[in-house]
Amino acid sequence: MPQTITPTPSDWDAFVSSHPRAHILQQSAWGDLKGAYGWHVERVAVSDAGRILAGAQLLFRRLPLRLGTMAYLGMGPLATDTASSAALWPAIDACARRHRSAFIKWEPGIYTDGEAQPDPAALGFAISAQTVQPPRTVLIDTTSNEEAILARMNQGTRRKIRQSQKNGVRCWQGSRADVEAFNQMMQTTGARNAFGVHEPGYYALAYDLFVPSGDAALILAEHEGDLLAGIMVFAKGQTAWYLYGASADVKRNLMGAYAVQWAAIQWAQARGCTTYDMWGIPDEKEETLEAQFEQRSDGLWGVYGFKRGWGGRVARSLGAWDKAYNPLIYAAYKLALRWRG
Repeated sequence: MPQTITPTPSDWDAFVSSHPRAHILQQSAWGDLKGAYGWHVERVAVSDAGRILAGAQLLFRRLPLRLGTMAYLGMGPLATDTASSAALWPAIDACARRHRSAFIKWEPGIYTDGEAQPDPAALGFAISAQTVQPPRTVLIDTTSNEEAILARMNQGTRRKIRQSQKNGVRCWQGSRADVEAFNQMMQTTGARNAFGVHEPGYYALAYDLFVPSGDAALILAEHEGDLLAGIMVFAKGQTAWYLYGASADVKRNLMGAYAVQWAAIQWAQARGCTTYDMWGIPDEKEETLEAQFEQRSDGLWGVYGFKRGWGGRVARSLGAWDKAYNPLIYAAYKLALRWRG
């Protein structure tokens, strides 16, 4: 008979890895990473005869003034069938209430055509304007050979990849000792493009949690001793995600950012991934993106011009959904968000 359990990290990761919708944000290492930066992680699952049928990794963060917590469920839950999924939701709600959550924010992720999608409204959720992860992205099909992947790119991107190769830009998988240099580039990139970056310890911990197990790689590009660009790419199941990228101010004409991105796609393909997720573009319809990207540089517009050229398709997740457990505190939370702009 199915029962609710708290799975061990190893049992949970085995379940996530085997699931068709495996996602890095549901891996226990992601919970460990966020746990070091103010979040508390909890995993709940429905099991039968020792086999996990459905489960979710939840993150909790304290609200100000001791008003309880907010719960966050990103890119899950994962279930083997509709019955186990239905059995899981009461356990998710119970876990959130144990942590005095005023509300839970749910981002189910991207669903492909023909894939059964959840109905958040039927589960008591309401659409939320506040997202944690970017809802829109570019997905690159990596099932073809390299020549076919290159052929789907626009001419400018393809030319810049080949230009980097002709210029002698070298790419390699960085070691733990290279994280410091990557951190310095992240600070440079954040200052140049006016976006926030994590503090150095975050990327170091991400490396320690994911790279040794083979679930991520730090890929760097250099030319004659000058570091040009770097990427931290993650993978779980059949998908790879380009989560963090940086480039230096020197020798930008050598197209190091294109060289390292192409090397990350090659890493993902060699690992057996069929999709490479560029992770984050403006949340606008494709016709709006194409009409405005040359004039806009604010927010994620600054990276869309780069990401659009890699031959992927624009996809949107189901967005963010909230369920209130304490309507009064949740209303105050939304009011505070509006006040902050």
